[in-house]
Amino acid sequence: MVWWQLAVRWVLSGGLVVGASEVARRSELFGALLVSIPLVSVLAMIWLHNDTRDTEKVADFAEGVLWLVIPSLVLFIALPQLLRKGMEFWPALGIAGGLTVVAYLIGLWIANKVGNVA
Repeated sequence: MVWWQLAVRWVLSGGLVVGASEVARRSELFGALLVSIPLVSVLAMIWLHNDTRDTEKVADFAEGVLWLVIPSLVLFIALPQLLRKGMEFWPALGIAGGLTVVAYLIGLWIANKVGNVA
C-alpha cells in the first residue's frame, strides 16, 4: 500500500474521532449516536475487502467484531456507575478499562470455544 493511501485512512479515521468529540461537546446524545454507529468497523471492512478482495476474511472480521462488541459494553456500564458514585474520572476510567480488559479476555475465550474466531 502506498503512503498516500495510509495517510487518507489516518486522516479519515482521526477525523471521525475528532468530529464525534466536537459534536458531543454540543450534544452528548447526538455525539453518542455518532460514536455508536460502527463507522470504524465498516471502514475497516471496506479497506480489508479493497486490499484483499477476500470475502471470507471480511466475514471472519465481521464475526469477530460481533463477538467482541459484547465485552466492550462493560466499559459503558461500569464508567457511568463509578462516576455517579462520586469517583474521579481517571480512576473510574482505569477501573472500567480494567474490567473491560477482563471481559475481553473472557469474550475471546468464549469466542474461541464457540465460534471460528482465531
